Amino acid sequence: MRLRVALLAAALVLPGVARAQDTLRIGVESGPTSLDPHYASLITNIAFARHVFEPLVQQDARQVLRPSIASAWRVVDDLTWEFTIDPRARFHDGAPVLAEDVAFSIQRAGSVPNSPSSFGYATRVVTAVEDAGQGVVRIRTRVPTPLLANNLALVMVVSRKHGEGATTADYNAGRAMIGTGPFRHVSWQPGSPYVAERNPGFHGVAPAFARVEFRPIAAAASRVAALAAGDVDLIEIVPPEQFERFKADARFATSESPSNRLIFLTLDSDREQSPFVRGRDGSPIPNPLRDARVRRALSLAINRQALAERVLRGQALPAGDLGPPGYFGTSPELGAERLDLEAARRLLAEAGLAQGFALQVNGPNDRFVNDEQVVQALAQMWTRLGITATVETKPRGTWLSEAAQLKYSVNLAGFSPNPEVLGMLETQVHSWNTSLGLGTANRGRFSNSAIDALIQKARQTMDDGDRARLTREATHRAIHEEMAIIPLYFQVNTWAMRRGLLYEARSDEMTLAQSAGHAP
Repeated sequence: MRLRVALLAAALVLPGVARAQDTLRIGVESGPTSLDPHYASLITNIAFARHVFEPLVQQDARQVLRPSIASAWRVVDDLTWEFTIDPRARFHDGAPVLAEDVAFSIQRAGSVPNSPSSFGYATRVVTAVEDAGQGVVRIRTRVPTPLLANNLALVMVVSRKHGEGATTADYNAGRAMIGTGPFRHVSWQPGSPYVAERNPGFHGVAPAFARVEFRPIAAAASRVAALAAGDVDLIEIVPPEQFERFKADARFATSESPSNRLIFLTLDSDREQSPFVRGRDGSPIPNPLRDARVRRALSLAINRQALAERVLRGQALPAGDLGPPGYFGTSPELGAERLDLEAARRLLAEAGLAQGFALQVNGPNDRFVNDEQVVQALAQMWTRLGITATVETKPRGTWLSEAAQLKYSVNLAGFSPNPEVLGMLETQVHSWNTSLGLGTANRGRFSNSAIDALIQKARQTMDDGDRARLTREATHRAIHEEMAIIPLYFQVNTWAMRRGLLYEARSDEMTLAQSAGHAP
């Protein structure tokens, strides 16, 4: 009798154990701001979208283009691209992907109401999407666009049937969450876990786990504790001091990759008076950040090596360029500036500000590794220059919204060019231009017509060698001469997991359930 009871109990328990083992629980810094795949061009949102949706082509862990919905693609001429749709790619309702779905997605991606960071930079150049027959979609552009495939790798293809008329609220509620991706949407509420289940009809490599739960845990210490306690299986953005401990503990495994994300400072170089710049006595003064000498003085007063080694415990590479070494369009001549307080003081004096001024440094406190500590360290460094520097940091949602509204004078920001330095120039340095879809993230409203001309020429140059030369020239002028933004460092991306798991580290920071698997 006891034996039969034991066997019955085992029969009841084992299926649950099997299900638990087939569920991957991931502790992430935050969930998406929206499930609408076109709402915001943010790495976090794009990463979540890639579970349910797919782009025409996708970037692998090193941003190399790979097949996705399209099995092949080619440049027909300077203004025409063709993408061959994989006939096995089907939406979760079984419908095939058609040219009308691609056309609808490209049109929608650049026109979502209230988007804080539009995909317009990727889509506005498209003039037509045509069905060329035999599964081929032809995309025509207004001007030569060498980065079209790379830009579209961040634009998810949605079902026209389910997406036409659907609002961002419909995606958030799950009603329009019909994609072609490796997972099907199950549930989500802001601040709560995001749950998805494996799509049995996925045309690509099947994910290793049948179910995935993304649990938002904002505090890094809490993510670490959750992994250590077995409450989650995998965590991202591991604090530097904890990462080494996980590496040395046989109960866990780690994964890391250099990042293409540049952490930098935006500077209000546009307004005659800036909201958080004052005289040392607190009185209003003309905005000194409009003067390139002042911007360079602030850069020269930063000890980037100390930021990398002390604040970030070695998980950073000091930066002087817009892309990491070896990235397309980078220049070996643009090394990280070294601390030079004397030169910085001379520049301030030349600008008529030998006595300094007061400013506030803004930034997030839950977006980048040790971001609040970085902002505090910058303020301390500028104090040595004679600047009265104060600090204010906010949670990412508030910070992102206020930055988009240009409420800051100096702001800590981060961006990953895609996958060339040109992507950084187009979005962060080019003058704000909604008609061209350029300068869309230029929060300091830096503007220089000569640099704009170089960027526009580069983005229409199909020859790689010529485009790299133009990119380097534009970067040199923007950073070395004008200090449009202040480059600080490139992050190192980190993940930690329980023993028995592995994770393919990505340079784009995305945490994807399909990149996780069982260790051999």
